[in-house]
Amino acid sequence: MSENLKFAVIGGGSWATAIAKMLCVNLSEIAWYMRNDAAIEHIQKYKHNPNYLSSVEFDTTKLKLTNNINEAVAYADYVIFAIPSAFLDGELKNLTVSLADKIIFSAIKGIVPETSLIVGEHFHIQYDIPYYNIGVITGPCHAEEVALERLSYLTIACGDPDKAHVVAKHLSGNYIKAKISDDIIGTEYAAMLKNIYAIAAGIAHGLGYGDNFQSVMMSNGIREMKKFIRKVHKMKRNINDSAYLGDLLVTGYSVFSRNRMFGNMIGKGYTVKSAMMEMSMVAEGYYATKSAYKLNQGYGAKTPIIDAVYAVLYEGKDAKSVFKKLTESLD
Repeated sequence: MSENLKFAVIGGGSWATAIAKMLCVNLSEIAWYMRNDAAIEHIQKYKHNPNYLSSVEFDTTKLKLTNNINEAVAYADYVIFAIPSAFLDGELKNLTVSLADKIIFSAIKGIVPETSLIVGEHFHIQYDIPYYNIGVITGPCHAEEVALERLSYLTIACGDPDKAHVVAKHLSGNYIKAKISDDIIGTEYAAMLKNIYAIAAGIAHGLGYGDNFQSVMMSNGIREMKKFIRKVHKMKRNINDSAYLGDLLVTGYSVFSRNRMFGNMIGKGYTVKSAMMEMSMVAEGYYATKSAYKLNQGYGAKTPIIDAVYAVLYEGKDAKSVFKKLTESLD
């Protein structure tokens, strides 16, 4: 049966492009929704996305490109959402096609601002999708390295392991290894939180802190993540697995990390607004910081790094002073 399953990708950015590339290796056709008409026309004519991962060449006979989200969703059995979390609610409001019979997988690493929910919880609560029909695609995996066909690893989490295996199978290839997990809540929160720690790493770099401090902050970051996730969803998990620690490390250290880049600009003195304007891609960690900070007011986990990033981004406090104080709380 899995051989006849249809997939749709929702989004036109770098991660959506990378996922479309992976799926096209294993499928004869996929639906691909993006809002940008000019990008669709360019892909149809020149076989690559002009705005993201432009080195990736597509066999356009495999692409059912559309600027209508309802067409893409109606086509598919499995719908993979890969758009910035800040835009998800707006896109979903354009839906007239029911999601009730769809398998939803999120490749979004953030919080939905309108509901302060991770994406899986948003679909479950707002659209009454059962958790066994919701899954998460996490790293550690940068879209840019998928484009370069460098060996990369994915973790596919779902309440139904059979559905996780289906997605893992269709994303796997010569340079993509995918494993499954049953920790749908924990892996998605980890994917959100690691962006905040990447911003912290960027701020520290921009302020002139070196590798020694970065290593201490990242080791504190994974422990902080463990405490936060345990408050949200207590279950047996190994926080040192690649879906948690591995994703944190690659996002905190990689030159491809947009969240680290955003933080680096803040550390160098950019205002939040000017840093956002200069970046061509959304830094999910900016929105995640506010949501995580507010959520933790109820959970009460000890999160000095999240608190520091929140103070800089949302309270307008001086990054140098905030991080000097942070250094005294880390061990």
